Amino acid sequence: MNLNLKNKNALICGSTAGIGKASAMELADLGVNITLIARNEDKLKQVLSELPTHQGQSHNYMVADFSDPNSLKETLSNNISRNYHILLNNTGGPKGGPILNADLSEFTNTFSQHLLCNHILVQAVVSGMKENGYGRIINIISTSVKQPIEGLGVSNTIRGAVANWSKTLAAELGPFGITVNNVLPGATATERLDQIMVNVGKKIGKSPEEASEVMKSIVPAKRFAQPEEIAYAVVFLASEAAGYINGINLPVDGGRTKSL
Repeated sequence: MNLNLKNKNALICGSTAGIGKASAMELADLGVNITLIARNEDKLKQVLSELPTHQGQSHNYMVADFSDPNSLKETLSNNISRNYHILLNNTGGPKGGPILNADLSEFTNTFSQHLLCNHILVQAVVSGMKENGYGRIINIISTSVKQPIEGLGVSNTIRGAVANWSKTLAAELGPFGITVNNVLPGATATERLDQIMVNVGKKIGKSPEEASEVMKSIVPAKRFAQPEEIAYAVVFLASEAAGYINGINLPVDGGRTKSL
């Protein structure tokens, strides 16, 4: 199996923590030149200093705020200096709550941050992927695209839209050697999950630690994922070995999702 990614270039979103950072580290370890993109420059510099360079890689970063799609578009137009082979779309989810209570702005803001910014990123890199004859567009979404998650009404809605956008792109870009796939993480040990456990704990009258144990009990694996375990799926989909996998939703959730 060919997992060699030496001399490939990757643009990794949300790369200062969690799944984004873990994916950047794993890809760099296989020889990829990484461009980090996030909104906090101090954190970007810290991650940049941690990225492996043992295969002669050259890494850099861009500062961008996904709350403003036009600003993102300008940042990309002013800073892209590489032909990218790999794009990892990865944006933090919106706040939780029942869908009926959601303000309209929560839908529009989340749609903008996720789908519109993903689209802008694809448009910025796809010509280079076509030129390379190699492209891997990977979207970190959620298992909610298969089975809506209680209390995440806005996220369930927008993640579903992103999944359908992705499936449409997969058909359009397949003839150019470009694949488009979605990784659907289950509960993963990140700062985002810590926040969710606080909210779940309040709802069921338990501490965050007790809420975590309740959540783990409904996962067949009886534990949460580590960010690196999600990153391993990203690395495989980015590789040549996954060249005939296109347009899929891949749950990495320890078996929690009950639907096929």
